[in-house]
Amino acid sequence: MKQIESIKAFGGWLNRYEHQSSSCHCTMTFSVYLPPQAATGKIPAVYWLSGLTCTDDNFRTKAGALRYAAELGLALIMPDTSPRGVAVADAPDRYDLGKGAGFYVNATQPPWSAHFQMYDYVTAELPALVEANLPVLPGIKSISGHSMGGHGALICALKEKGAYRSVSAFSPICHPVKSPWGEGYFGAYLGDDKEQWKAYDATELIKAGHTAIPILIDQGTNDEFLAEQLFPQDLQAAYAEHGATLTLRMQEGYDHSYYFIATFIGEHLAYHAKALTDPH
Repeated sequence: MKQIESIKAFGGWLNRYEHQSSSCHCTMTFSVYLPPQAATGKIPAVYWLSGLTCTDDNFRTKAGALRYAAELGLALIMPDTSPRGVAVADAPDRYDLGKGAGFYVNATQPPWSAHFQMYDYVTAELPALVEANLPVLPGIKSISGHSMGGHGALICALKEKGAYRSVSAFSPICHPVKSPWGEGYFGAYLGDDKEQWKAYDATELIKAGHTAIPILIDQGTNDEFLAEQLFPQDLQAAYAEHGATLTLRMQEGYDHSYYFIATFIGEHLAYHAKALTDPH
C-alpha cells in the first residue's frame, strides 16, 4: 500500500493510495479522506462506490462530501470502479463494460474473470487493507454509492450479513436482471445462466430471503435512466412484501448527476454517522 497523493482539506487529509490487489490481480488505486478526528484516534468509515465511467476521483471532487465527513468524524473510502492496466480486458467501444464498469461482481467468464473480481475486492480485500494500515475502526463501516455503485452498495449490504451498519444509495440499479445495463454486463461477466445473475441483484436477493437491512434511497424524478434502467419501485415492492424498511425519496426535478448527489450527500452521511455511532 503506497501513498501517491495527499491534500489537506477541512482540517483532514485526502489521500490516494495504490497497491497490488490479490483479488483483481493488478494495481488498484483508491482514495481515503481522513477527517481531523483521525489524528487522535480510530474512526468509523463509509465506503463509497461510484458509477459507470468513474474512478475514485469523481466522488471526492464533485460530491462536496469532505466538509460533512470532517464535521461528522467519518473516514471516506473511495475505491475505483474496476481493475485497470494494459493486461486488463476492456471493451473500448462500450462505456458499460470493461474498465470503468466493474459492476461490483465476481466475473466467472473469460476474459473478464482474470481481473474483474470487484465484489471480493470491495467486501473483503479493501476493508482488510484499510483497517490494517489506517486509523479506521475494525468492522465499523457503512456503504453507499451512485447508479452502478448504488447497485454495488445494495448487494454488498444484503449479501454480507452484519458487515455494514447502514446502507444508502443515489439512483441505484435496483433490479439489474431486467435492465439493459444488467443484461449487458451480467451476460458478459457471468454467462448465459440468468439464475446466476440473481445473486448480484438487490431485488432478487430480497425475494430469495436475504435479510432486508434498512435502506435509504434518493432518486431524482428527472433522471434520464429511471424508467428503463433503475426500477426502484421493484425493490420497494420486494421490501414491502417482507415488511422491511426501505425509505425511497423521490426528489422532484433532480437528474442523475453529481449536482443531485451534492444536494443530499450531507443527509446521507448524517444517516450513516448515526448508525455508526449507535452503541446498539
